[in-house]
Amino acid sequence: MSRSKNLLVALCLVWTSILAACSGEAPQEEAGDQLKIYASVYPLADFAEKIGGKHADVTLLVPPGVEPHDFEPTPKDLTRLSRADVFLYNGIGFEAWIGQAKEILDPERTVIADASASLKPLYSGSNGSREADPHVWLDPIRAKKMAEAIRDALIKADPDHASDYRTNFEKLSRRFDELDRTFREISNKAEKREFVVSHAAFSYLADRYGLHQIAISGLSPSDEPGPKELKAVIEAAKRHRVKVIFFDSLVPGNMAKTVKEEVGAEALVLNSLEGLKPREAETGEDYFSIMEKNAENLGKALGSTD
Repeated sequence: MSRSKNLLVALCLVWTSILAACSGEAPQEEAGDQLKIYASVYPLADFAEKIGGKHADVTLLVPPGVEPHDFEPTPKDLTRLSRADVFLYNGIGFEAWIGQAKEILDPERTVIADASASLKPLYSGSNGSREADPHVWLDPIRAKKMAEAIRDALIKADPDHASDYRTNFEKLSRRFDELDRTFREISNKAEKREFVVSHAAFSYLADRYGLHQIAISGLSPSDEPGPKELKAVIEAAKRHRVKVIFFDSLVPGNMAKTVKEEVGAEALVLNSLEGLKPREAETGEDYFSIMEKNAENLGKALGSTD
């Protein structure tokens, strides 16, 4: 671990001790009867809320509107995390700060679950710089596997309510299956298989339904293409007669605007669900409502709907 990371962990431990002394209460007592669950990315928090129900107090570490690729937890964030009964993270390289988090977690107290551990990663990028795509949740069937891992973590942490967690998961499982049917119908009716996105977050969705994403930027929205790569994207979009360019909801997508203007395409949102905008959180949007909007917009781009 680097010197700066050692310092951050040390500060976190000191801060935890101070807070515990001031409160006069043990962390477990503060949690009450609910499981204190912390999640590293929005879909995991949403699934945990739906599976945990009344037994869960779920906290998403990344605030609404913040681009998760750029997020780094503060010492205060890590202090709060140290009190968790369950910590859920995505894995596949999405959270660069996971090592710091694990340093301050006690595995005797906290169930630590890598929600994508059972899934085989897909890779994006050129042969010279291929990276594992962490956006597993954008495929409803793989997302269901992540939810299974969350269910198992909650049962391990709180076996007394295992029956409730299993029941809630079964309800959630049916919603994943329904979402899968929606995307399959769109895929079956599609006039084309290609879609252009502002960044390469949709490998799993494309893989599940036999589609092909043409990505303007890399796995992180900040990975902008050079002139040669941008020209290749524009040529591919024209060759496939693309009529829609998809933007992500959390990033500006300046390069995508350039492609849109060059191709003469319509701009729509294909939400990578890395997080919610504040307005989306306020209005009660969730994984399923946003994925349904994704399906509608994808259908327009593929010629599946009018």
